[in-house]
Amino acid sequence: MNLTLKIWRQKDAQSKGKMVDYKVTEISEHMSFLEMMDVLNEQLINSGEEPVAFDHDCREGICGMCSMYINGEAHGPDRGVTTCQLHMRMFKDGDTITIEPFRAKAFPVLKDLVVDRGAFDRIQHAGGYISVNTSGNTQDANAIPISKHAADEAMDAATCIGCGACVASCKNSSAMLFVGAKVSQYALLPQGQVEAVDRVKNMVAQMDLEGFGNCTNTGACEVECPKGISLENIARMNREFLSANIKG
Repeated sequence: MNLTLKIWRQKDAQSKGKMVDYKVTEISEHMSFLEMMDVLNEQLINSGEEPVAFDHDCREGICGMCSMYINGEAHGPDRGVTTCQLHMRMFKDGDTITIEPFRAKAFPVLKDLVVDRGAFDRIQHAGGYISVNTSGNTQDANAIPISKHAADEAMDAATCIGCGACVASCKNSSAMLFVGAKVSQYALLPQGQVEAVDRVKNMVAQMDLEGFGNCTNTGACEVECPKGISLENIARMNREFLSANIKG
């Protein structure tokens, strides 16, 4: 395939950015999107130009670092995959592909397609943990009955990788799906009850402090989420938050 790439280039957080056009040729449909970006960068390096900066690590859909906004969609046109799992067979020969960083005030651009998602880390630090000592206490843990339904829902919430697609796809740049998932994975289990009141209040407060918007109720976050995190987690977070404020 021969493609035209329109890529956001920005030297650093203080500089103004712009879209720059590039041509890439002989791209195999079996390549991943990041492999295609590698081909472009090799081409740029060989011609003495600055390669395009983009985040990546495991390239297995686990870490969430590879987040890109591709043709107006977080992680691109496929569903249930991260950018590193997106393959070029989703595009056609001669296509023009627009590639941008995730856009949100709370995710400032560091360089080109790389954004600072430290806001998510700070929300996690505000309450995304438990104080119950589970190390070496497997007998005690196994003695606590947990319904299969609750365990499955907790595991579904815990699959959130914090990539930020929910924020990028929301017109208000809301992080409520992410926070809802992180609250839910503990709220559904007995081990998470010790900090339940403080957890949801602190995490919601930190979310607001970071400058994320409120939920739009349009459901775009669930559609674009590579792990299929359900909107039910936002509803659960709202219930937990209301309950925590009533309890004081």
